[in-house]
Amino acid sequence: MNHFSGQVAIVTGGANGIGGATAELLKELGAHVVVFDREKPDCTANIENIVIDLANLSGIEDAVNTVIKKFGRVDVLVNVAGVSMPNTILELELDKYFTTLDVNLHAPVFLMKYVGDIMVKQAYGRIVNLTSIHGKLSEPTSTAYDISKAGLEAATRTVALELAEFGVLVNAVAPGFVSTRMSIVNGQDELESDWFKEVYLKNKRLPIARAAFPVEIAQVIAWLSSQSNTYMTGQTLTVDGGLSARF
Repeated sequence: MNHFSGQVAIVTGGANGIGGATAELLKELGAHVVVFDREKPDCTANIENIVIDLANLSGIEDAVNTVIKKFGRVDVLVNVAGVSMPNTILELELDKYFTTLDVNLHAPVFLMKYVGDIMVKQAYGRIVNLTSIHGKLSEPTSTAYDISKAGLEAATRTVALELAEFGVLVNAVAPGFVSTRMSIVNGQDELESDWFKEVYLKNKRLPIARAAFPVEIAQVIAWLSSQSNTYMTGQTLTVDGGLSARF
């Protein structure tokens, strides 16, 4: 994998979890990394941080302009930030529904708009969106989340078609179960629950019988973001331990 020496990367949701692992890896590979997050990164060494709530779409353009004023370019955009607010359709609340769509779908779309404009002028760029197996598969209580991830996969394809002629490649990564703070639901880590162990491990629905580590997803993101990726665009790579391969 080519290093990212001299390149500038924006990573949303880069304070921890998959975003944090991605920010750390890109930094280790030589990139100047700027994290967009409501929180400061767990590791701040050589990583810039812009505090932003991506549910507030009006702040996105200013945040991107701040990066441009300092570095003059953006080579890599990784949209990782996401929220999940489980509700059945009968319990769905308007504010939670729109917060989920704003953070998971609308913010990445407008980041692709503002950063994509810069990349077109540079005639180079790599964009990676974090979706989920929920973009194709569903389970109860995940209506808003599933809509947001399916929508982001569609946006990935469309933007890839629009920007390919300018040297900008756009792809997505769809994880399954990952050991992050998002696996904690109602105060319990679902990856430690009897339900998860019974359904996914004991019954072998998850062929690689464990959740992914954030760095395992980050490694895939890093390749898609790199100069080594010269021909893949408009695709979603599923990294779910074989979960979606089973009928």
